[in-house]
Amino acid sequence: MTGLGAVFRPQLPPERLRGVARAADRAGLEELWLWEDCFLESGIAAASAALAWTERLKVGVGLLPVPLRNVALTSMEAATMHRLFPDRVVLGVGHGVQEWMGQVGARVESPMTLLREYVTATRALLRGEKVSAQGRYVRLDEVALDWPPPVVAPVFAGASGPRSLRLTGEVADGTILDAAVPPEGVRRARELIAEGRETAGRTGHHPVTVYLHTATGHTAEARLRSELERAGQSGTPGLGVAGDAAEIARAVRRLAEAGADTVVLQPTADEPDPEGFVRFTAEAVGPLV
Repeated sequence: MTGLGAVFRPQLPPERLRGVARAADRAGLEELWLWEDCFLESGIAAASAALAWTERLKVGVGLLPVPLRNVALTSMEAATMHRLFPDRVVLGVGHGVQEWMGQVGARVESPMTLLREYVTATRALLRGEKVSAQGRYVRLDEVALDWPPPVVAPVFAGASGPRSLRLTGEVADGTILDAAVPPEGVRRARELIAEGRETAGRTGHHPVTVYLHTATGHTAEARLRSELERAGQSGTPGLGVAGDAAEIARAVRRLAEAGADTVVLQPTADEPDPEGFVRFTAEAVGPLV
């Protein structure tokens, strides 16, 4: 069965999150996803608030930029959230937008090396291990969490290029793909992830979460077209969907058939009714997928 979620865009002010999260929870939405984009909103602070305001909603953060965050701090925050809200947290990490990382003096020479070291250390810390590491970027001296999650928490990683996708298969517990990936791109991503898992000798299922540009309502087509143009993605066939619940559900199913375990509907930055969008996702699209 395909999981279904929606994004709370950080272009909205933080004070709008409470209403959107509660609307999603009441409507029965499975997952609400947040972003930690510079210089908009904190992913951890926003996720913690959304979880506290709701009863059953699962909240994901995709992505936390690893050059910006010490690995021990992220692991402490992740462990705390998993203990406070068991089975309701999904955290993803990624390279971060390199321009933004440069703006804050955190850009690294090898994002791939950093992500490998970071995910490896984070997973070990969340397993309750005492970790020492002297990597190129991640350096820990007998660090262990006093309050690791009682159940091992998964660490997802975002990726787009072939090398990063193979890396997520090697070291992460799941992969997050952004909305620039059409169904054929999901199929290719699955192949690359599988190559990484084979290299690492890993078995079992590796979940993939995919964002989907989505617009509904009487201005849907124009808003989606503008969104894709702003993102420089208007020339990619099969990207995004504008229309009613049936049309959006068909787009979700196409991504699921290509290998997505969870599809997260990403509204346009100018979505006029964010609360209505999460209700629409849960109540109108959900039953069709």
